[in-house]
Amino acid sequence: MLLLSFENSEDDVISEILSILENKQMKICENKNIKKCLEFQGLTINAERRLAVKGNKEIEFTFTEFEILLLLAQNAGMVFSKEKIYNIVWKEPYFGDYNIVMSHIRNLRGKIEDNPSKPIYIQTVWGVGYRFNKNLSSGL
Repeated sequence: MLLLSFENSEDDVISEILSILENKQMKICENKNIKKCLEFQGLTINAERRLAVKGNKEIEFTFTEFEILLLLAQNAGMVFSKEKIYNIVWKEPYFGDYNIVMSHIRNLRGKIEDNPSKPIYIQTVWGVGYRFNKNLSSGL
């Protein structure tokens, strides 16, 4: 608990606030209970090893492609706008054209989908954004 008094210097107060925030962030990360290995019909994503396997073939991704795939897969069924994907993956507010997100989604689909023009894993929610198909989860 943060106790403020007139005796505390501004630097002490800021240090205490930062310490509390850091501890809370660590607890949030620990409590997220995010699975390290996600199983979907025909596709396995290992977050810890940063790889995905489709069938028996390991798929190579760029750093950003994998971050987008992991974001969508860990939140299967949740719709993310292009803006939200950009803000989360690039860790900065977006201030331009969202074609960069669409380009990465296109590349991801080319790597994981049997038919990228009829995707089953990464679905488009027209006028809203993208989501990972929650109906493919094995529930592990």
